[in-house]
Amino acid sequence: MKKITKGNNYDNQPTFINKSQFVFTSQAESGYTDIIMYNLVNGKFTNMTRTSDISEYSPDITSCGQYISAVTVEKDSTQRLWLYPINLGEPELLYDDIKPVGYYGWHGETAALFQLGTPNRLVYPYSREDIFEVAQNPGRCIKSRPGTDEIVYLDKNTNIISDGKEVFELKGYNVNSRQSEKIGTALGNAEDFCWLDKNNLIMARDNSIYLKNISKGTDWEEIAFINMPGYQNISRIALSPDNKNLVIAMEPAN
Repeated sequence: MKKITKGNNYDNQPTFINKSQFVFTSQAESGYTDIIMYNLVNGKFTNMTRTSDISEYSPDITSCGQYISAVTVEKDSTQRLWLYPINLGEPELLYDDIKPVGYYGWHGETAALFQLGTPNRLVYPYSREDIFEVAQNPGRCIKSRPGTDEIVYLDKNTNIISDGKEVFELKGYNVNSRQSEKIGTALGNAEDFCWLDKNNLIMARDNSIYLKNISKGTDWEEIAFINMPGYQNISRIALSPDNKNLVIAMEPAN
């Protein structure tokens, strides 16, 4: 286990872009955030957005591998999805008419978007004229399910209380049939998840990581406990494409 950042400011939202590099949101002393890339092999940090008066959040890699995508808070506070070239070229705006964007998740070349509002909405842009509302009150984590045509999200309309913990349903949206169906229940008091493969996913709560097999309908099983002195409560998790490296974000202990 290796500590990557000191955590004095906001360092969070990690996402792997290949098996040895991941990107994350990092807050500067100015209060604005940039997208930073970290190389596990040489320990090098690279600022991928290099902006001094706007903030970027929720980085990911596009299917072509040429861009880092991010939710950008623009100078007028508009939040939209932007693409930042890996070669550090000029950024490009995507889905200019969908705003404000809070989170998103890629399915191939299309991003399902968490659109902020009352209520929040999950939308899937089939085209500029065909922006389909998938759900209302979704969770912030939106992930394509490996080997399927599904985008998976938490349905926050369907919470139950189990052992004193709030539990939400996991829903799979089929981009071809335009139908959502329940595929399981999320870990109580947790929201972010990562797929290991088509059927197995992990979530975290407090200092522990849990595993569940969706196809078997098993309960959540604790598979790891993270002991990092001075830190507690895992807030985000990211898994490398080869399933060999796991990055977690934790909060400073009081």
